[in-house]
Amino acid sequence: MTFLFFTFVGAVHLLSLGSGKAIYKNGSPQRIFEEMKEEIASYGDIAKAIINRAVYGESQNRSYERLALLVDTVGPRLSGSENLEKAIRIMYQNLQENGLDNVHLEPVKIPHWERGEESAVMLEPRIHKMSILGLGSSVGTPPEGITAEALVVTSFDELQRRAPEARGKIVVYNQPYVNYSRTVQYRILGAFEAAKAGALASLIRSVASFSIYSPHTGIQEYQEGVPKIPTACITVEDAEMMSRMASRGIKIIIQLKMGAKTYPDADSFNTVAEITGRKYPEQVVLVSGHLDSWDVGQGAMDDGGGAFISWEALSLIKDLGKYLENC
Repeated sequence: MTFLFFTFVGAVHLLSLGSGKAIYKNGSPQRIFEEMKEEIASYGDIAKAIINRAVYGESQNRSYERLALLVDTVGPRLSGSENLEKAIRIMYQNLQENGLDNVHLEPVKIPHWERGEESAVMLEPRIHKMSILGLGSSVGTPPEGITAEALVVTSFDELQRRAPEARGKIVVYNQPYVNYSRTVQYRILGAFEAAKAGALASLIRSVASFSIYSPHTGIQEYQEGVPKIPTACITVEDAEMMSRMASRGIKIIIQLKMGAKTYPDADSFNTVAEITGRKYPEQVVLVSGHLDSWDVGQGAMDDGGGAFISWEALSLIKDLGKYLENC
């Protein structure tokens, strides 16, 4: 069995498992389940050896130290940036020095977006500078910004009901946090839905269950046939405040300035390493993570952790190679 490690520059793509035994093609669900349990149980000693080395043995904290060194040295690694290319070069060298098989770079094209300077100020009913983070792939505002009245809504349904009010305004979403998969739709589609109603821009309550006046960034999507409008996330606190104001009938005026720009796709690489198995070399287990990160943090968890855990998986298998072959 061959283990492949890919560090992509985009989202995590695939985790695929290939077993040496073709036991799941036929049979009843109960029989398949029992056979799966039996096979999984047969790897108990191997799993224990891997866990012991990673948690208690010579490899203890190794992946943490590797990750800490990269993020401390390189910092944020936005797609299309020089920092990302530096991280790729470092990772390529690390994998070679680790003695893994077939370490190589695969050319790819990646998005290149930069946020530029950005600000949002509530001008009425009082002056209040808001903390914002533009969303990935957002267009910018004109240099003078966009100054308009805010329309505060709590859902896409409310926006549709009040669509005539949205024209020429900045739509502010104060959607309640339910769970990530449901609530993140407002970040992804908020600008699109607001633009359909004729809004000039959109501000989305950060997709978070807890906030200490901390806006979150992330990707958003435009769709064909609908104007592209600037969009950013605001803090939970500001979204709640404007929602309270709107419920009292208070007029809210916001000035939004965003210098975001999208450039042609940049040249980059996927970083690949392998361990080739002896018994089933034609079969593949693929683990991966992405080396890029947002520009406003270190990217230790999104997704440095995923990339370095994937590397650690190969390192552990390599370290225990003789033992695993004899199991």
